[in-house]
Amino acid sequence: MEASLAERLVSWYREHRRDLPFRRTRDPYAIIVAEVLLQRTRMASGVPYYERFMARFPTVEQLAAAREEEVLKAWEGLGFYGRARNLHRAAKAITAGHRGDVPTNFADLRALPGIGDYTAGAVASIAFGERVPAIDGNAVRVLARVFRLAGDLRRGPARRRLMTIAASLVPASEPGQYNQALMELGATVCHPKAPRCPECPLRTMCGAYINGSPQRYPKTPPRQHIPVVRVAFAVAVRDGKVLLVRRPPRGLLAGLWALPGGELPPKGSTTETLRKVLANLGLSVRLDEVAAPVEHTFSHQRWVGAVYHVSVVGSPRLPESAMWAAAEDLRRLPLVPFHRRLLETRFGASLR
Repeated sequence: MEASLAERLVSWYREHRRDLPFRRTRDPYAIIVAEVLLQRTRMASGVPYYERFMARFPTVEQLAAAREEEVLKAWEGLGFYGRARNLHRAAKAITAGHRGDVPTNFADLRALPGIGDYTAGAVASIAFGERVPAIDGNAVRVLARVFRLAGDLRRGPARRRLMTIAASLVPASEPGQYNQALMELGATVCHPKAPRCPECPLRTMCGAYINGSPQRYPKTPPRQHIPVVRVAFAVAVRDGKVLLVRRPPRGLLAGLWALPGGELPPKGSTTETLRKVLANLGLSVRLDEVAAPVEHTFSHQRWVGAVYHVSVVGSPRLPESAMWAAAEDLRRLPLVPFHRRLLETRFGASLR
């Protein structure tokens, strides 16, 4: 069954695969960038980011030599910025520890900072032909349905069984083509809610299809409650420049530049909290009217609140973590995306 499954998949892939830029290369650096960037990102929106990122940092040495601020700027809008920092760290490790050559096997790739089993498997199989699995969410769904795998496939015995099956299926010949075919089938045919089973090359060997229950697999964990967090931010303008602060190097939106403010205490006053934030920058302010509402959902929480116009009294020296940013600064700095949109509305021009 294993050889038949692989042969069917690869044959189908050669005829039906999408023409994507990272599939036109065997450059392991380009493949690493694509695999990290496209995690938790839709292909349609991710491909333009991939092309811009590769144009900005065409080699691993150039990415390693870049400042984190430049990397975050190239990543701005993609979200999950830890991916960008991990990719940057991996590039530095490749340059420092491997003389700029991407490691050629799964074990050494897996040892790079921020590189997990999936990315290591994808690069090792696609770029170097190593017989290892590359199991993303799309591949999990296909295998769960073909083999009717029960349980929580993210952890524990069910996960171990999945990975054992996945490893046994990878063919010795063209393992990279097979891994891409498995993921492509999940992305384009074996959809979560409306699988296109009549078009699937594996339908005659798919246990879930034969049983008439493809949508039962894989088991979907219960949706977690997303807490609502109150936030407030301030937009202060002086001499055509806007006040920005750099967010801490750890945590949500780490390292990005933003309007001053943030999460509010559960029972704290919005105006008093904003005044304290600005006072910590050495600024005395007067809050004016609301500039815009804030409603933004992350993967683990939802921000609700407002951005306030404020008037700054005096002109004290700002700490290094803050600046009065002119339009050219706004174009080069990595900004919190919804803050950028607000500033573009205010200034009536593109600040990208």
